[in-house]
Amino acid sequence: MALEDPVTARIVAFLEQVGIPVETDVIPEDSFLPAITVRNGAVVYDPARLEWPGDLLHEAGHVAVTPPEKRSTLSEIRSDPAEEMSAIGWSYAAALAIGLEPAVVFHENGYLGGSRSLLENFAEGRFLAVPMLQYYGMTLEKRPAAERGEQPYPHMTSWLRTRPKGP
Repeated sequence: MALEDPVTARIVAFLEQVGIPVETDVIPEDSFLPAITVRNGAVVYDPARLEWPGDLLHEAGHVAVTPPEKRSTLSEIRSDPAEEMSAIGWSYAAALAIGLEPAVVFHENGYLGGSRSLLENFAEGRFLAVPMLQYYGMTLEKRPAAERGEQPYPHMTSWLRTRPKGP
């Protein structure tokens, strides 16, 4: 799929709008996600090999939840469970904000076979990672949102993490 693919184009436009750089380049066959990587805080993809445009949102989620002081140098996605769950929660909210079906992100070939479970949980309002996303300054859980008269997750108050890494 190339940038002309309407789903890819919508995703790229959204990412750029929220401040996540997107680049195209040839990506080696051994990348963690097919045709996608993160380089210096940018989501980089190979349009000739991109099969699952929703994967762009997941990788962008990793960029988004990275502490602001480290975001521009991010080139390796760590295997951190809190960060992974946060990227999943972020990508779900992003899909809704763009007007995409969540199945575009949580497709059958992703998430080690757990896509269906994730889709079912989100559909039932069982949102994962919202406490972390709130801690990062990106959204509000239901109770704090109601107290402030604001919308709760999946509405995002900030698409990029604002809270620096703690001590």
